[in-house]
Amino acid sequence: MPLIQVNTIKGVFTPEMKKQVIEKLTDAMVSIEGENLRGVTWVTVNEIDSGDWGIGGQTLTADYVRSIAAGEAAA
Repeated sequence: MPLIQVNTIKGVFTPEMKKQVIEKLTDAMVSIEGENLRGVTWVTVNEIDSGDWGIGGQTLTADYVRSIAAGEAAA
């Protein structure tokens, strides 16, 4: 029974985007493990407050991540 955990910065994904993440990750696991395990495939989306996440010594914010997604800033 797999548990898939997705960590993201709060405010980056809309509720619809989170719904799609859950559905598509479940579909990906079912394509590997078989349809009979769909009902016991867990996906959680954990949101970390904007500014409470960093990479390479730089604090990440929801605004910065959205600017990367929009192609307005370098990753």
